[in-house]
Amino acid sequence: MLIIGIAGGTGSGKTTVVNQIIHQLPTNEVCVISQDSYYKATDDLSYDERTKINFDHPRAIDFELLVAQLKSLKKGKVVEQPVYSFVTHNRTSDTIKTHPRKVILVEGILIFNSEELRNLFDIKVFVHAETDERLIRRLRRDIAERGRDIDEVLNRYQDTLKPMHQQFIEPTKNYADIIIPNDRYNTVAIDIVRTVINERL
Repeated sequence: MLIIGIAGGTGSGKTTVVNQIIHQLPTNEVCVISQDSYYKATDDLSYDERTKINFDHPRAIDFELLVAQLKSLKKGKVVEQPVYSFVTHNRTSDTIKTHPRKVILVEGILIFNSEELRNLFDIKVFVHAETDERLIRRLRRDIAERGRDIDEVLNRYQDTLKPMHQQFIEPTKNYADIIIPNDRYNTVAIDIVRTVINERL
């Protein structure tokens, strides 16, 4: 089994990179695990309290569960991945049955912050994009997909996203084996990752 970690700031294009990598792989040999599924359950908090959670801080992530489930997958076991709702800011009662695959892609902004998780990755990829580009993408996504208004997104960006990116995300670039500048024409880095995967497969 080959486990690949794909990190980068919010709106950097991690999902695009993931899709480009899996595009030419057989669907039954690859699965994608998103860090977003592993935000901690917040049943003990009211909705208003949940909206104030700093989702860009490593403390918000249940790294313990993510590490445990990856280790189970490595041992050939099926796991029940949690499902997180950004509308309610909490885990739902649903889970996703996830089977072991030859290639597992783990993507998320904070995945390189846990040493134990980092050590499980055979390849560490960091997707880099300019700050203004990331802000524009974040605005579009949060308004279209997560029901946020523009002021809410901009305030969160200014107060939380930007300082957290500088403190916790940008420095983890140093752990990466490959840094992909997010340019849609940058096929070389994607091809390198794909080549490594194909060799392992």
